[in-house]
Amino acid sequence: MFDIRQMFSRALSGALLLSALLGNSAMAADNSLIPRTADGAPDFNGIWQTIGSAHFDIEPHAADFPPLAQLGAVGAIPAGLGIVDGGEIPYTSAARATQVENRNQWLEIDPVVKCYMPGVPRANYMPFPFQIIQSPEHVVVAYEFASASRIVYMNRPDFEAPIFSWMGHSRGQFEGDTLVIDVTDQVPDTWLDHAGNHHTDALRVTERYTHVGPNVLMYEATLEDPNVYTRPWTISFPLYRRLEENAQLLEFKCVEFAEELMYGHLRKVD
Repeated sequence: MFDIRQMFSRALSGALLLSALLGNSAMAADNSLIPRTADGAPDFNGIWQTIGSAHFDIEPHAADFPPLAQLGAVGAIPAGLGIVDGGEIPYTSAARATQVENRNQWLEIDPVVKCYMPGVPRANYMPFPFQIIQSPEHVVVAYEFASASRIVYMNRPDFEAPIFSWMGHSRGQFEGDTLVIDVTDQVPDTWLDHAGNHHTDALRVTERYTHVGPNVLMYEATLEDPNVYTRPWTISFPLYRRLEENAQLLEFKCVEFAEELMYGHLRKVD
């Protein structure tokens, strides 16, 4: 029987292996292409964006019908190789059943459809750019979607989160030329994509940003949540610098776009 998930998984594994070999070879030969700040740290300042369909489903998936028939081909879901290393999220059986239930009604219950902040790592592979502003003490990440943002506290491993939040609590450090960010204390309401992949408030995300050239970063994130996953698992994909003239984040304050969806039923009828 034809198994499209297995086909995508094999193709993804080959592509990731080739990318890793090429990237590691280039970096081992010469790291002079890495931009650096005045104090010598790798420079991640800039506007970045990924390419692909992981925002629909981070696991391998075939093309699919749009959530509303009226959208036709323009609203159809494109196929994707996925960004999960190994191809499949290691859910518990109960958690996988929840994901399937979420997917079947994603247009009604996906938090980003309601303009809620997307959380980490989802914010990094949505089809919107984001900007990194770096200093020795902090790294600020500003996202175009919903004007979401987060502050990464550098070299402060003991700084605890005051509360749980939609974008979590981020603490960073450099490991060689890689920026490593530990993200905890996210509310359990965020999803990982439109396909209903989910987590609880026990989620811990370890992000790794590494230059593979002056205008390309390799992004990797390891997710741990013993409430829904049987083991830690990893996603990885490239981020590309926006190079067009006058590149900048534009406004996408989406609350007004979701008002009818969320509150239209409360309108007074004369």
